[in-house]
Amino acid sequence: MNGNITSKNYKKLVFKAGISGASFCVIDTLNNNMSDIMQVPFTKGTAIEDELWKVFTAHPELKMQYDEITVLHDNSFNTFVPQALFEEEYMGSYLQYNTKVFDTDVFAFDSLDSYAINNVYVPFMNINNYLIDRFGAFEYRHTASILTARLLDISKNIDEKQVFVHLQDKHFEIVVVRNQKLLLYNSFEYTTPEDFLYYLLFTMEQLSLNPEITRVLLLGKADEDNNCFTLAYNYIRNIELYQPVTLTDKYHIPVQQASEHFILLNA
Repeated sequence: MNGNITSKNYKKLVFKAGISGASFCVIDTLNNNMSDIMQVPFTKGTAIEDELWKVFTAHPELKMQYDEITVLHDNSFNTFVPQALFEEEYMGSYLQYNTKVFDTDVFAFDSLDSYAINNVYVPFMNINNYLIDRFGAFEYRHTASILTARLLDISKNIDEKQVFVHLQDKHFEIVVVRNQKLLLYNSFEYTTPEDFLYYLLFTMEQLSLNPEITRVLLLGKADEDNNCFTLAYNYIRNIELYQPVTLTDKYHIPVQQASEHFILLNA
């Protein structure tokens, strides 16, 4: 990745990886075009390094040269800490309340400076080490940092509490915001739509959010035919699919694609 303007190719790669799979997109930063976007599931029980090797073998575009490479770690081993209370040498202690922490763990944090909070997390070091061999230098962040920062951005001047639900195949994130204030972030694993509804309603109850009044917006792998959405629609009056019009206008892509890859496209 060379900063010399004569050698720039105006291509950015965003690569997201977790236990269940990887996804990536290639962005033309000069024209705001997205040339490639792919999602690859991993086989359960197979070493992540082996799965990553398959991804690189099947997708030669990952071997191209890029001006900028961002790697996103997709896991639930994270927590948000106000910057006023944050001390870097104690990162592990912040995580021990909601994550099993081991002596061998490496910790990292992303600063959300505009909102005076840090996202402390455990990165996948085996993924980082593999990608260093493939990419060389790159920046890495946690998916929750991208998601939360963007949802805080779009909550500006909206003085009601909003519940955003980022739905994925086997887990989902709930982010509750009010006029650029983070009220809650949490991640849940689920198997059935009933699991999904239970965790969502339980979270709303804990925050005293009335399902008859509170606005709930779904994004990620959510559409009108999704079983989680159709079930929740029966119990939450103001539930709707979030329309990421900024992304659809910027990259000239369908709303559903922009919603499904909301984190990738905002990285």
